[in-house]
Amino acid sequence: MAEQSGVGASELRTWLTARVAEYLGRPPEEIDVTADLAVLGLDSVFALALCGDIEQHLDVVLQDTVVWDHPSVEALTSFLTELPALAGDGAAHGAGAP
Repeated sequence: MAEQSGVGASELRTWLTARVAEYLGRPPEEIDVTADLAVLGLDSVFALALCGDIEQHLDVVLQDTVVWDHPSVEALTSFLTELPALAGDGAAHGAGAP
């Protein structure tokens, strides 16, 4: 799990929630982590920006569609904490990249 490399699911969920809240102009407390991000109002421009934020924050390379493929904060958290680069097994960066 990601906890082995210092990035825990809870910490990541909190960080993702804060990023989504910032893009939507809402307080983090108003973000339902199980809600579809598009339904919350996240558009394609912000989804790409969020993807870039995730890549920078976690030092990984992701497909541009990662936010749509895992369309809630909870789904993104689950996906990201299972990436080899975060799971602590020493895999190379680029998880999920084409």
